[in-house]
Amino acid sequence: MEESWATSEVAPEATSEAISGVDLHLETRGAGVRRGLTDALRDAVRGGRLAPGTRLPSSRTLAADLGIARNTVADAYADLVAEGWLTARQGSGTRVAERPIPNPETPARRRPADSGPAYDFTPGTPDLASFPRAAWLKAARRALTAAPNEALGYGDARGRIELRTALAGYLARARGVRADPDRIFVCAGFLEGLALLGKVLRRRGVRDVAVESYGLDFHWNVLGEAGLRTRALPFDQLGTDTRELADMAPGAVLLTPAHQFPMGMPLRPDRRAAVVEWARRSGGLILEDDYDGEFRYDRQSVGSLQGLDPDRVVYLGTASKSLAPGLRLGWMVLPARLAAEVAEARVVRPSGALDQLTLAEFIASGAYDRHVRAMRLRYRRRRDLLVAALAERAPEVRVSGIAAGLHAVLELPAGTEGTVVRAAAWQGLAVHGLGRYRHPGAAGESPDALVIGYGTPSDSRWSGAVDALVGVLP
Repeated sequence: MEESWATSEVAPEATSEAISGVDLHLETRGAGVRRGLTDALRDAVRGGRLAPGTRLPSSRTLAADLGIARNTVADAYADLVAEGWLTARQGSGTRVAERPIPNPETPARRRPADSGPAYDFTPGTPDLASFPRAAWLKAARRALTAAPNEALGYGDARGRIELRTALAGYLARARGVRADPDRIFVCAGFLEGLALLGKVLRRRGVRDVAVESYGLDFHWNVLGEAGLRTRALPFDQLGTDTRELADMAPGAVLLTPAHQFPMGMPLRPDRRAAVVEWARRSGGLILEDDYDGEFRYDRQSVGSLQGLDPDRVVYLGTASKSLAPGLRLGWMVLPARLAAEVAEARVVRPSGALDQLTLAEFIASGAYDRHVRAMRLRYRRRRDLLVAALAERAPEVRVSGIAAGLHAVLELPAGTEGTVVRAAAWQGLAVHGLGRYRHPGAAGESPDALVIGYGTPSDSRWSGAVDALVGVLP
């Protein structure tokens, strides 16, 4: 089999006719050039690689690209026109003929679940319909216009300096983070940052990482893949108990101190002090997951733990909750002693430079603050409506935790979690029970509860979603 490329890449002095052609990859077969070309074109049309209506290169252009006689191409085109595969009209060139395309068979039956849940209460997803498309597009245009040529190269392993500088200013004023652009690393979301830290910790000889009794299993799995064992801290009615760290003696601890996920309470001041004191005495490292710290509704957000000791805390943030997870943009603020090790551990560069530059412009212009404030009001209204509906129509169900974030914990009567989750699924509601977030090594009994995300459904559907949810509660 002989493979050949027909391409419109030509020398500068080439005609405009050649430049306007399309690229064709053709597999010619057989000894005859004309027959091989005819068969290759027919196969491309029959197989769908050349869609109906596609304009083919002129016979002159294709002949030049393939290095064959123009008459050979013209004859091949004529053969396929006669067979009905192509059409040729004066002034319109040679095109693939229009023809009916058979639709794939539709299954006789389709389960309602195949189209997704009627209402999705899965926690962790923001309101994607509210992504600020117009403002983001404006920021992207300004960023691309101002971007230096070198921004399109491989770049710094830490990420674009424009974004690191914008983040340093924003995190300092909004989250109380003590940040220097040189110690900020842009990453493709929280998980990439955690994976890098896991690799560095393992190289340093760390074997155990303390985690909260409730959290996300894929966080624990990422640490496990780095060769680290996760051990659950005790959890009581006051939240995560960090006073046990001295006895556990891990090399690091992963916490969500501003708004514990999923239980929904901040780390108490005495326990914040205890974890920092443990890190100073033991040389351990604190990994602070500030996944939704900007969204507090009843008062000003609790400041970052990193502000208490920047040399012992790695601050991790993300645009996944404030903007959209599809951006794949997150960041770490590292102690100076870790920066070089993390850069060495990184195998691939962070997210695309243009998205980084756009986010930098979005922050610097104030558009990020405006968007966060608008979303804070929106999510607060949704949470308030949920709380009011439960108080009126499901008084046995209590909302626990602080008014913050994108989710709420609904405490259920003992022994009812599994029944409620199944009833919700039957009604087309995607809900999660608290048990799925419990660490396998956590002590004690897990209370019956639901973890309800109110980032979705949208505002227009939220009232109906709450009605449907209340309908399955005991």
